[in-house]
Amino acid sequence: MLRDYIRQKQMILEQQTDFYTPTGLHVFFKDPIENINVEKVVAKLEAALPSHLFSEIEMIIVGWFDEFEERNLNAFYEGGTLYISNIQDDFNDMYDDLVHELSHSLEEPHGYFLYGDKKIEEEFLRKRKYLHDILWKMGYKIPLSSFMNVEYDQEFDEFLHEKVGYDTLSSALTGVFITPYAATSLREYFATGFTEFYTHSDEHAFLQKISPALYEKIVLLQDPEKLDN
Repeated sequence: MLRDYIRQKQMILEQQTDFYTPTGLHVFFKDPIENINVEKVVAKLEAALPSHLFSEIEMIIVGWFDEFEERNLNAFYEGGTLYISNIQDDFNDMYDDLVHELSHSLEEPHGYFLYGDKKIEEEFLRKRKYLHDILWKMGYKIPLSSFMNVEYDQEFDEFLHEKVGYDTLSSALTGVFITPYAATSLREYFATGFTEFYTHSDEHAFLQKISPALYEKIVLLQDPEKLDN
């Protein structure tokens, strides 16, 4: 039993040697992660997304960071690096986190392309207005102005997450937002749609139906020539 345990731990450590991908992406292990082959997750990421969408990413660091607990999250993007928690449910959970945070890396270099024509913002605000009306009828008497702010607001996020609850939101927003988290802010609306696009490639029709402006932008992002115009 002890020999098998030691052999299993050794296999995990062998799979967690820092490495570079064929495209030059550096993957570094700050802390060990169990039961997930990170190299295979990253390989899937690079195979699924067009290469030009990695232009801002230099490094992926796997481990635990204080920001995860302070900000109640398990991944974030900052300064060319994707920081990913080493506590993951499974392969797909980690892949989802990587796709989601990679989407945030695109907002600085391509912010005007994404948001300049206001199409995604207008679509998002129409949905926020609908959310306000639904919650008002349910007894949550929150001013409409709170729903018309496209930036992240911690107080509003806590209202949705803790007071209303994501279960209630899921029921109320079926066919409006991809997930309740998409209602958090304009940036998360984009990131959630982007993640859906690249993690559920067989369900594009649903994303296109409920978020056509967002869907169109994500499709255009796949073509580097579109980004230059």
